[in-house]
Amino acid sequence: MTNIVLAAQAAQGSGMSMIIMMVAIFAIMWFFMIKPQQKKQKEIQKFQNELTEGTEVVTGGGIHGTVKSIDLAKNTVDVKIARDVVVTVEKTSVFKDMASTPQQK
Repeated sequence: MTNIVLAAQAAQGSGMSMIIMMVAIFAIMWFFMIKPQQKKQKEIQKFQNELTEGTEVVTGGGIHGTVKSIDLAKNTVDVKIARDVVVTVEKTSVFKDMASTPQQK
């Protein structure tokens, strides 16, 4: 009878430690994966909202160019990619051109 009671108490203890372990794993994932990704997404959105003509950008497809004009009504950006070549892309697919910005060391 006492063996059954001890086994039941051991099972309860391991259940509680399992819950604590799951919470700890979630907290680690939150601080090392989810939170930095949210911060980066906010920076990208801020850059897209502050786009101006003449800004060097990279499209989602990897095309480098310079912003020629911005149409807020259609949420599109005209990007000059070569002499006399202008493409229209969605504003959400335009990212900062890291090659044209000075790198911090």
